[in-house]
Amino acid sequence: MSVVNPDLLKKPTESQVKRLPKALLHDHLDGGLRPETIIEIAQEIGHELPTYDATELAEWFRASCDSGSLVLYLETFAHTVAVMQRRQDVVRVARECAVDLARDGVVYAEVRMAPELLTEKGMTLTDAIEAILEGFRAGEAEAKSEGNTIRIFSLLCGMRQNARSQEVAELAVKYRDKGVVGFDIAGPEDGFPPSDQLDTFEYLRRENAHFTIHAGEAYGLPSIWEAIQLCGAERLGHGVRITDDIDFNHTPPRLGRLASYVRDRRVPLEMCPSSNIQTGVADSFAHHPLARLAKLRFRVTINTDNRLMSATSMTREMTEMVNQCDWTFQDLQRVTINALKSAFIPFEERLAIIENVIKPTYAKISEE
Repeated sequence: MSVVNPDLLKKPTESQVKRLPKALLHDHLDGGLRPETIIEIAQEIGHELPTYDATELAEWFRASCDSGSLVLYLETFAHTVAVMQRRQDVVRVARECAVDLARDGVVYAEVRMAPELLTEKGMTLTDAIEAILEGFRAGEAEAKSEGNTIRIFSLLCGMRQNARSQEVAELAVKYRDKGVVGFDIAGPEDGFPPSDQLDTFEYLRRENAHFTIHAGEAYGLPSIWEAIQLCGAERLGHGVRITDDIDFNHTPPRLGRLASYVRDRRVPLEMCPSSNIQTGVADSFAHHPLARLAKLRFRVTINTDNRLMSATSMTREMTEMVNQCDWTFQDLQRVTINALKSAFIPFEERLAIIENVIKPTYAKISEE
């Protein structure tokens, strides 16, 4: 049995959390724009915004998403997508995304985007994908010049309500050695089950390609079951509704068959507390399923989802878990290692980040 470093059992301060290395699996490119960037591009292209003051615009996004409704939450993306219709703007947004995440201590990130949303003004799917990848590489270089190291990759999304998932999946395979590490489906869950895209997921499995599926966020166990058992998802985007299959009135809690399968098979859960609070899954970090599922040793990870809409960062998500759930360095390190174990890059690359970056840095900062 491994001996736990006693320093890891301490609670970190917010400044320590800021400096900890982080891994991010669930972040939407069109949900993390800088308000200043939105305003500059909107003025160039003549797109009308609710306000042209950066502080006020940031607050408008957050307040609009505090509705408790996933449908209303998704409507705010009309503005961010509108300013991502020119190639140079997509490059800029992707570059700034990489820089911002690196400044927050993120050393590994998979950032997702539905390229079909970027084709309203003439860009092709290929144009959009190549612009994203170009921006990420430029952002990595800029972050390095600032003294930060980040590896950032793309996940391509198909929209559940549209009919282009197969086309996008084929491009995910085409670009998998060029910076795209996987595929996802996004958009409204209710009425658009994962099984609608079954042919696409079977294609990806034949191609030995990685994919995650948004499931168990706004819709419950049937969505999770389909994502895993019918479609073969390697990870679950959110997956918070797995708690519907756990009876917490017993000690220890009793897991149903699906919850047991998810835990036993170490299916990663890409959990996004702030986002889930906004869409009504929980009313606070303290009551979010993340803490309870972590105690039950599900493979949980902590993520931002949409940094602009939730006015959040990885530092904020982690700090709130420390403040509201008494998480320690050990808890934060565990979910970070969980994320890297579940990443869609090769095993030896994941292991190198865990052993050479995560563990040594946690040991050093926790000793302070």
